[in-house]
Amino acid sequence: MYNWEVKGNDIVVYDITNFNPIHVFECGQCFRWNSLGNNRWFGVAKGHALELEWDGNNLVLHDTTDEQFLKIWSEYFDLNRDYDYIKSKLSENDPVMAEAIEFGWGIRLLKQDFSEMAISFLISQNNGIPRIKKIIESLSASFGESISYAGKTYYSFPSLERLSRLSCDDLKVIRAGYRDKYIIKTAQQLTTNEVDMKTILEGDNELSRKEILKLFGVGEKVADCILLFSGTRYDIFPVDRWVKRVMAELYLGYEASYDELRQFASERYGELAGFAQQYLFYYAREKKIGI
Repeated sequence: MYNWEVKGNDIVVYDITNFNPIHVFECGQCFRWNSLGNNRWFGVAKGHALELEWDGNNLVLHDTTDEQFLKIWSEYFDLNRDYDYIKSKLSENDPVMAEAIEFGWGIRLLKQDFSEMAISFLISQNNGIPRIKKIIESLSASFGESISYAGKTYYSFPSLERLSRLSCDDLKVIRAGYRDKYIIKTAQQLTTNEVDMKTILEGDNELSRKEILKLFGVGEKVADCILLFSGTRYDIFPVDRWVKRVMAELYLGYEASYDELRQFASERYGELAGFAQQYLFYYAREKKIGI
């Protein structure tokens, strides 16, 4: 679905469509990507650091290899998915969705590490994005593995094994407050198979959600975010205040419950509910719908 080549130490992906780093990295799904200015972004994912550049047509991945591109970045950026099809299906007889898609046309759902999403979205509870990012960077610098990239040192997200052995006193350095105990207990649950990962990864929607809700401190919204942003499920519809507002203002005419909105999304968007959620979330937040 795309053409690419190795150019020196870089990978160039040509004529990439349905991709805009601003939309991808600022639609609420990730916390370790930052703009460097001049159409460049830097992030750490899957144990690797990466600087990318996008000129509106071509995507350049700096200082990486063809092996890393094929094994990591192609899947991570969801480059093999047909987003034209997704947009067409979601927009059918739905002018609100069509407008949201036009606004956030460059969104792609990243396939991120499950354990990182579990811990990151626990940290996200009742937190603003700048503070979430700061806590996650502190967590990584304190307990992750060092990564050498372009002559500098960065840090991977910590392993569950490392986190499971920490105490709340150890975690004081990241200043996450009451979330410390969530981080440690969830890491312990996942490393001791207290929750069934096979059910989470392979069960149907309800079974998968039910199992992940066993994680300490994980509620419905966090559970759905973990499932969607790890690429575990795409028929999931996380509901936050922005999604509630856009659904109330532009679809239903009233503020529905979480269960009502999940049911509505399931019936209307089916297996594409997760993509629909991202278009609606980004549109509602950027347009300040309901304020």
